[in-house]
Amino acid sequence: MKIGEASRLSGVSARSLRYYEDEGLIVPGRSGNGYRDYCSSTIDRVHVVRSLLESGLSVRLIKEVLPHLGAGTDDVCAEFLHEVQAYRDRLARRIAGLSAQQEALDAYLDAARQDGRRPGERSVAAT
Repeated sequence: MKIGEASRLSGVSARSLRYYEDEGLIVPGRSGNGYRDYCSSTIDRVHVVRSLLESGLSVRLIKEVLPHLGAGTDDVCAEFLHEVQAYRDRLARRIAGLSAQQEALDAYLDAARQDGRRPGERSVAAT
């Protein structure tokens, strides 16, 4: 299938498909006239790539692990899982920081509302 149909079936733009190819994440075939020719296994690979990218993993990491996914290579899978765990831990720390900021904002809004003012309003001091 041509790139337009591959884009439609995969839910990924033609531009993204070309990017995935440039990065070595997918390897579509080529027809006699040089056009890209996508098969169903390439579309399946696009779905895996897209899922991993949406999870926040880097193209570098995905590129390293793709050839080994499902190949039963324990060392690569263990290393991949370690990197994914490290990414997850960094993400958890960011979430905790954002939650603390949200709690601080909630406390500010509660205090401002109890004071009878809208957030951002200043009290008028007697002159």
